[in-house]
Formats: sequence, structure tokens, C-alpha cells
Amino acid sequence: MMVIKNIGELTGIVPEGVLRKEGAAMDELVSLKDAFLSIEGTRIKDFGPMADCPVPGEGEEILDAGGGTVMPSFCDSHTHICYAGTREQEFIDKINGLDYEQIAARGGGILNSADLLHDTPEEDLFAQTMSRVDEVVAKGTGAIEIKSGYGLTVEDELKMLRVIKRVKESTPATVKATFLGAHAVGRAYRGRQEAYVDLVCEEMIPAAVSEGLADFVDVFCDEGFFTVPQTDRILSAGESYGLAAKIHANELACSGGVQVAASHNALSVDHLERTTGKEIEALIGTRTMPTMLPGSSFFLGIPYGPAKAFIAAGLGLALASDYNPGSSPSGDMRFVMAMGCIKMHLTPAQAFNACTLNSAYAMGVSDSLGSITRGKKANLIVTTPLPSLAFIPYCHQTPFIREVILCGKTV
Repeated sequence: MMVIKNIGELTGIVPEGVLRKEGAAMDELVSLKDAFLSIEGTRIKDFGPMADCPVPGEGEEILDAGGGTVMPSFCDSHTHICYAGTREQEFIDKINGLDYEQIAARGGGILNSADLLHDTPEEDLFAQTMSRVDEVVAKGTGAIEIKSGYGLTVEDELKMLRVIKRVKESTPATVKATFLGAHAVGRAYRGRQEAYVDLVCEEMIPAAVSEGLADFVDVFCDEGFFTVPQTDRILSAGESYGLAAKIHANELACSGGVQVAASHNALSVDHLERTTGKEIEALIGTRTMPTMLPGSSFFLGIPYGPAKAFIAAGLGLALASDYNPGSSPSGDMRFVMAMGCIKMHLTPAQAFNACTLNSAYAMGVSDSLGSITRGKKANLIVTTPLPSLAFIPYCHQTPFIREVILCGKTV
């Protein structure tokens, strides 16, 4: 057993059974000052006032927090962290005035990454991906969803998913795999988008499922990518094989993707930079978690999602990094939390809940992660002493992590 003592503030306490926060509850943040927390095996056993801290038994590990804060680790429910190489030339193209659509139209963007991935041996792809996973774990991320989608052929999509499976087996972080064959149309199918959709539905999805490589199915439903009818077909195909739906929608235009996501009872609908009241209305009363990706808005210079409007309508909100080589080459969830406050005008409590419990919900793991709750997995951040939770997004570049604990062990 491990006992963490002398915790200045234990924050992110949530009662058992609460899987997400919505509306006014987004601004609730329960904390306990001068506290302890005990871990048994991989799980949180107990916590309470320091006055009730149990006397450690022989062989038990003691971690003195020294007045620092203990909080749940970040959960990142939307990444493309499995990719090959980098795309600095497109970064320069953006500086020179080209936008996302123009770069994609000239063969860059997703297709560029697909070419790089095709030419990269699986072992090298695994090494590159693990390096990034280790990077984000060190920054406090304890759960991460990783998408395919830079393969765009049966063989290369499976290569990506096999690498993601190896990552699951090689990191103490919780990893979920999402099949995103419908990220773009592969080069061999240019001008034959419906035939590519056939490939996704009839070959890619069955192959991924037969090898047990995917937890979710996703589609990039947006202007210039996949239409609502195509998205509906792909999500239906995935669901027929037991894959829960997630979706990219409304990054580039009001695409109808939010509505098709709601019709499929999708676990999350992600991006949402371009939304109206119709999209908000479509999500009310559903299980679908609106998920916004401020790193993409920051890097591309596009609008930030209207986070406050979703919360005002009684909805929950998750934030995720969108870590990818083209539009958000960073997986720092502390920076995501900061942008939630600075650019989207969320309170620190709202941004914290969006990066922990609600992002865990958006990847289907909030029953075991995302909060300080007895019985949940002990994925924690121990900070240096902080004046308040607001310091984390306020001084967003000042180091604050003393220890990262995953599955009850320091990493």
C-alpha cells in the first residue's frame, strides 16, 4: 500500500457513480485541505483529513506531498499521436498564408502523413509513438485515446492499430484505440469516394475487429471530407461490429456531423469550432459529450469552440489535445486547460473538469478514471505547493508537477 500524506489540497473529489458533469455542475470542484490519500494495488483505497491518516504498516510506501496538491491525472480523449515523421514544411506554408484546405488540396495534410506512415517500418512507428506517449505521461496525462487514420489502406490502417495495441501493452497509462479509416480518402481512390467508403465498411472495419484492435469507430464528417450519408453508413458499419461511435465534426463548417452523431448515440462529438444553436439543441438529452480541441484552434488560427454556450444550455464539455503533426503538434493537457480559460473563457474549475472527468467520459473510462473517488484507478498528479488551482492555467508554463502516479506507482 502507498500512503500520500501532508497533501495541501486534494482536489477533484467526485462521489461514486458520477460519470460526467453537465451545466452548472461543470463549475463544481470539491476539495479537501490538509489531507491524506491511500492506495492499495492500483486503486484509490481511501482519503480524508490528515488527522485521520492511518499509521503506515511495515513495508508500506510513504509519499510526503509536502503541502502540494494531489489531483487526478489528465485524460486526453482525442489524439492522433500515432504518426510518422513531422510536417514542418506545412508549418512554414501556414506562416506564408496557406490555410488548412489549401494545404490539403495540394497533397499535404492527412495524405502527407499517410505517405510518411506507409514508408515507415512498424517498429520505427512504434518507437516514435511511444516517445510521444512517454512525453505526455510526464506532463500528467494518465489516459489517452489514440486514433488511426494516417494509413488509408487496409494494410496501413492495421499497421497503425497494431502499434496502438503495443502501446497499450507498454505504458502504464490507460489507452483506447479508435479506428479512423475515414479520416480522408486514400490517394488510390481519388475521385472515387464512394468506393473508398465501401473499402472502409466492407474490409477495414471487419479486419480491425477480427484482430481485436479497435474500441471505437470515428469519421471526419466535414466540408471537403465525408458527407452525412457516408458518415451514417460508416458509423452503422462500425456499430454492427460492436464499435461505439465517435466523430469529428464542424471544424471547417456546420457539416451536419453533430446531428448524425446524436442519431447514433455517439460517445463524443469532437472539434465543434463552427456551431450554432441547432447543434447545441441536437445534443441536449443525449449521452454524447461535446469535446473541443483548443490546440487546433491555436495552431491553425481558427475560431475556438463556443464552450460557454454549451455549458449554459446544460451540456457537459470535454477538452482534449488533438495531438497530431498537422494542426496540433502538442499533447500538453495543462496548456489545453490554460487555453480553455484564456481563449474559451472557462473558469479554472470548468476547464479542470473538462480535462479530467469529462474527458475520461468521452473515452468511456470515467467509471475508473478522471476523479478522486474511492475504488477508481490511482492515476494522480502530485504538484509542488500551489497558491490555488487557478495557478495551473494562469502560470501555464511554470513547472508544477512533482510526481506522476499511474496505476498506484510513480512513473
